[in-house]
This record gives sequence, C-alpha cells and structure tokens, in this order.
Amino acid sequence: MKHFTLPYEGGLIEENLPKGILHSFEKVTTEIHTDPFEASEKVADIIVKAINSNRGRLFRLGLTTGVTPVSLYNELARRYEAGEVSFRDVEVVSIDEYYPYSGKEQQSRNHRLHEALLDRVDILKENVHIPDGTVPASRITEYCAEFDKSARGLDLLVIGVGEQGQLGFNEAGSNEKSRTRTVRLSYKSRKRQAHNFNGDIAATPASAITVGINTMMSAHRIILMAWGEDKAAAVKAIAEGQINNACPASYLQNHDDCTFFVDETAGSLLTRVTAPWLVGPCDWTPKFVRKAVVWLCQTVGKPILKLTEKDYLENSLGELIEKFGPFDKINIDVFNDLQHTITGWPGGKPNTDDTFRPVAANPYPKTVLIFSPHPDDDVISMGGTFIRLVSQGHNVHVAYETSGNVAVHDDVVLQHMDAIYQLGYGDDFAKVKALVDSKRPGEPEPRELLNIKGAIRRSEARGAVRSFGLNDNTNAHFLNLPFYESGGVKKNPRTQADLDIIKALIKDVKPDMIFMAGDLADPHGTHRVCTEAALESIEQLKAEGEKWLDKTHV
Repeated sequence: MKHFTLPYEGGLIEENLPKGILHSFEKVTTEIHTDPFEASEKVADIIVKAINSNRGRLFRLGLTTGVTPVSLYNELARRYEAGEVSFRDVEVVSIDEYYPYSGKEQQSRNHRLHEALLDRVDILKENVHIPDGTVPASRITEYCAEFDKSARGLDLLVIGVGEQGQLGFNEAGSNEKSRTRTVRLSYKSRKRQAHNFNGDIAATPASAITVGINTMMSAHRIILMAWGEDKAAAVKAIAEGQINNACPASYLQNHDDCTFFVDETAGSLLTRVTAPWLVGPCDWTPKFVRKAVVWLCQTVGKPILKLTEKDYLENSLGELIEKFGPFDKINIDVFNDLQHTITGWPGGKPNTDDTFRPVAANPYPKTVLIFSPHPDDDVISMGGTFIRLVSQGHNVHVAYETSGNVAVHDDVVLQHMDAIYQLGYGDDFAKVKALVDSKRPGEPEPRELLNIKGAIRRSEARGAVRSFGLNDNTNAHFLNLPFYESGGVKKNPRTQADLDIIKALIKDVKPDMIFMAGDLADPHGTHRVCTEAALESIEQLKAEGEKWLDKTHV
C-alpha cells in the first residue's frame, strides 16, 4: 500500500548546507524524514550495516516495544526474509517490562517484542534478554542489579521516546544516575498504556521494571525515534532544550553518539522548521512567505501592517526583503493573501465573483463527500464546516470509514441494554453482561459484543447527521473497512479490499468536493490509514479513467 505525505511548501534549502549549520540549534543531532516509514528504513540501514559489519562476537542490540518501533520492526523482518541480514549473532536486550507481570501475557513487553520482531527472525533464544516480571518482590532488587550488568555497554540502543520525553518507563523525575530498577507508573502513563488493556486503567499494571538512564548512557551508540505531532513538543525539548529531569531523554544530550530520527510532524517545532531563516537560505514559496510573516508578527507582537523594515532585519528576514521587498509591499501582499483564505462559504458562494475566493462559485449546488475515519471525526474535526455546507444548500454525503466499535466502553453497552429492558423491548442484559465478562485483556473482543458496539456508534452518527438536516438513510454511508475489524487495538494491514469499498462509494456519489476529517499526522493510527486509503483510492480511480475526478476539489 502507498504512503502519502503533505505537499512541500518551501523551507530551508538543505542541499549543500554544511551539517554544522543545519544542526546548529540542536544538542542532539536530529534527522527529519518525510514519514515514519522512510525514517524506519534509514534506521534499519544503520542496524543491518552494524550487524553485518560485526565479526567475531555477538552484536549487542537494545530494543523496546510500543507504537513507535512498529514500522522499524516490519522493515527489519522484511530484510531478514530477503536474506539481507541474520540475527544469529545478535544479542537483544529489551529495556522494560510490566511488574509484576508474566511474559506470557499478550500485553507484556516480552510477548509484544517477540510478536513484532523476534519470532520473525532467526535470533537464538539464549540471546534474548527481557526483564522478568515474575521475579518475587523479595528478590527483585537483586535481580535488577544483575540485569543491569547485562544491559550495560550495548553496541547500539534503539528506542522511541514518550510524549513527555520518557525513555522506557523512566518518567519525569528520573535521575541521570538511575540504573535498572522497579518504578511506580504515574496515572498518565497507566492511562496511556490502558489501550493495551481494553481501555481499563484498573487492569493496567501500576509498576514496571526499567533500565535506567545511566545504563542507557553506557551504550556505544544510541538512536532515538519519534513519530507524530503528539511527540513534537518532546522532540523540541530533547533536541534543543535544556537538560531537565522533567524530560528524561534530554539527558542524552550528554551522549557522544546519539542521533534522533523523527518524521515531519514530530520535528515540526524544531527551529530549522519553524524559523529556518535563522539557520540558512530558504525556498520562498508564497505559503512560506506567509508563514515567515506570521511568525514575525508573533515574535515582535505586531499586526502585519505594522511591521517595519527593522523588524525584518533584526529577525533574520533580510533575505525575504531582498527577494520580495520592500517590506511594506510584503506586508500588504501577505495581508491580502490571508484575507482571501477566509470565507463563510466552504462550498463556494453562488452568483458571486470568485476571483479572490478560495472556492469556486460553480457548480452550485455541489455534491460534497466527507470522509470520517471514526463515526464522530466529522463533527469533531469540521462540524462547523459540515453544518454550513448543508445549510447553504449543498448535497452533502458523509462516509464513516470504520465502525469505531472498540471505542465504545462496556458500561455504555450495558446502559443501552438496560434502557431496552426498561422500555419493555426485551431483556438481554444478562446475556450481554456475560459477553463483557468473558473478555480477556489483549485478546479480540467477542464479535457479538463488537456488533452491538458498532450499532451504538452508527446510531450516534445517524443522530448527528439528522441534527445537521441530512437524510441519515441516503447521505450517511458506513463503510466498515475490513482493516479495522481485528476486534482489538492492533489493526489488520490495509489492503486492496479497503480501497475497493472506498472507490465504489466515490464512483457512486461522484463528488465535486472531498473533505477528509482525518490526517496524516497520526503515524500508525486509524486516521492516517483511513486518509491514505482515501487518497490512494482517488489515485487509482484517476488511473482507471475516471477523468471527472480531475475537477474534484480535494
């Protein structure tokens, strides 16, 4: 399946720019890649080269689990299958595990690391070292000290960072001298981990074993990874901020060989992205000029038309004046440009000169198709736009790409069943309660229970559509894409079957405009998968001769 990225809109000209200048604001050298898949390929290059270059002894590799390394592990498994690398002479040390917790449980770090990578390659069982979450409390301190010895001096440590700069389970407040130990997990961490336990925070372990910061620092080389806009603030703090125990990964600024690999959204707050004119020469596209002027307004605290030549020069925007000046012309051009992006008519205003409007007046009314990854993203992401499109007379359709069933809490299901009973429509409460009680953390939910949850999500979506004034039978489409229907948090791969469902709807509706309530900033989640599926479906239809799509505004 194809991966998509946001279009290039100007920025720093990195070609022939010395690395020292490119990374001048960074205390941890940071490589920004288009998406997690491209970045993972680069990290895989490093790992495979290091393994293949190692001779005469085991190559000691530190790894972790979670969402971040998924694409990397898939790439490493692919390269193993292609015969590009062998793991027989590799020793893997995992840096954390829940405690007390059995490695046989599906949510354990042990199980997940084996499932994601180790069971897919030829590593020897005796060369895998993962903290044992079943060690009795009376021995755990001694055990951690022993494990710490095995985790020191790794050839390479590859690890993702958390949203607050966590490393493994080293959370805010962790000491730079910390070694392998047991830790109490904060409420935020347990809430974040709860998605692995069917959303039940009570079932989420309250403690864990983790390799410490000092132990990690003993690795000869460290690679950090972060994907998605939720990690952007942490990336900024780690790469450019001050060392602070509130952001444990910032300690790695003191490591002699540490590189940070991020995608475009995770790296979006770095100086070379937010203010690249402070770093070097730039490609001044119209949107990039607008970005620079808005940044200048925020920096000096002035509106656009009050900016002076001195403001530009004192904030490293002299190059912009040289190319598009004088300064007052830039002010007026950007002011007009911004003004022309503002409209109360998202589908175009009929019978109006649309020369300076962002959307064409004709055709009117337009047929509009809104793609919503879950049965609520349409109203959450663009509810106001949705309402205006309907109220201004357009023929609006909304496609709910997934059932969203796993997001419905069990108590909501039981509430609905109780209401049905109270109204005299039947008593299946006990039957459904038995389904809920039969669930096991980490395993797919019973299909019968998922069907009920899917029906609840559909009823909510239908209610929203009706409240907007649409016919919920003809204008609401529930695609139930197969990739989502795994019954658990981990989804199935996106396939052509998903695309064929979307393509059939697009051909049936033939929209003049397509909106996508999802985004590409969600590195591995449902929003990215759904958005990419819709974009690829459009590409395939165009390639198949659906020329009318060339005029569709996406």
